[in-house]
Amino acid sequence: MLQFPIYLDHNATTPCDPRVVEAMLPYFTQYFGNAASRHHSFGWQAEAAVEGAHEQVANLLGAETKEIVFTSGATEAVNLAIKGVFETYSTKGAHIITTNFEHKAVLDTCEALEKRGAEVTYLEVSPGGLITPEQVEAAIRPDTILIAIMYANNEVGTVQPIREIGAIARKHGVLMFTDATQAVGKIPVDVNADNIDLLALSAHKLYGPKGVGALYVRRKAPRVKLAAQLHGGGHERGMRSGTLNVPGIVGLGKACALALQELPKESERLARLRDTLERGLLQIEETSVNGSTVHRLPHVTNITFRYVEGEGLMMGLNKEIALSSGSACTSASLEPSYVLKALGLPDDKAYSALRFGLGRSTTEEEIDYTIKQLTNVVKNMREMSPLWEEHKERSGSPAQG
Repeated sequence: MLQFPIYLDHNATTPCDPRVVEAMLPYFTQYFGNAASRHHSFGWQAEAAVEGAHEQVANLLGAETKEIVFTSGATEAVNLAIKGVFETYSTKGAHIITTNFEHKAVLDTCEALEKRGAEVTYLEVSPGGLITPEQVEAAIRPDTILIAIMYANNEVGTVQPIREIGAIARKHGVLMFTDATQAVGKIPVDVNADNIDLLALSAHKLYGPKGVGALYVRRKAPRVKLAAQLHGGGHERGMRSGTLNVPGIVGLGKACALALQELPKESERLARLRDTLERGLLQIEETSVNGSTVHRLPHVTNITFRYVEGEGLMMGLNKEIALSSGSACTSASLEPSYVLKALGLPDDKAYSALRFGLGRSTTEEEIDYTIKQLTNVVKNMREMSPLWEEHKERSGSPAQG
């Protein structure tokens, strides 16, 4: 039986898995010690839990336990990675390569560093949202210290050729950082096979709690050094000071362990549901998928419904279906999505787009209902639209239907 509202905004956040909550609960009341307290059992229990979580996160990434640094989320991890490299490797240079397709956490951090003397090259993506390894190699200079390219895009789901880009970074002796917030736990990510030196992730994107994330920092071949951005106590091997959020860290660890166990089957299931959703919605006239339909995440699709505003569509669903017209981090903006603009979409197509993010709770029944409701809402809104009427007159077909 359907339960409303139907949640199809898993790129913004995911519900905390009950198994994650169960793992966390004892660390709020029973094992409440400070992981830095080394003189009694409460501290030892907390420290052991943190170390266990280090291992769980590392296992999901193919990393070593000591290469995981816990943060308050992906945004802090991104800041620590990019600013930490900029400050540490300033004697080599101040040139950073990124794209015009990144999450605001990366773009805003790069903009802040430009005010401190950094030079940033913003590579432009193809209409499918892809960067080529050749583009990256052509942009490398003698003073390039970092390549920062996201693993998978948060709005359209495009997956970049990180492994090939990482190989080019390695070839030129440049550090490779990827914001893998949307990819980790959804598709296989291996920091060694993918030639990644730094990687950011967040718990709440993979059914863990909000307010906790991690940064992977390579320890050998090459050993990456970072200037800390938070000082005071030397926690997390001096890279991120502050009393550790033990319950949150336990939750992140459990979420990663579950993702590692369930990823293959869940990815296949979500890809089938996404394809069903796309086939149904693309039956509507003047609709199109944004971003690559080949190199993408299994649970995401971004669809433009021309001659209807995305915001109006969401209102027309009468709060029955929770969707987004773009990134949750920029939803307060009245401007069209900069990600869709980067794909070359004109304003009218960007304004008419909706993002669908499927997740563990998504069912076939919910997908069928979403197709039916959206089809009706689009039809009704177009019948009231003079732009749609003009379009039908130009195309020589009736405006109804």
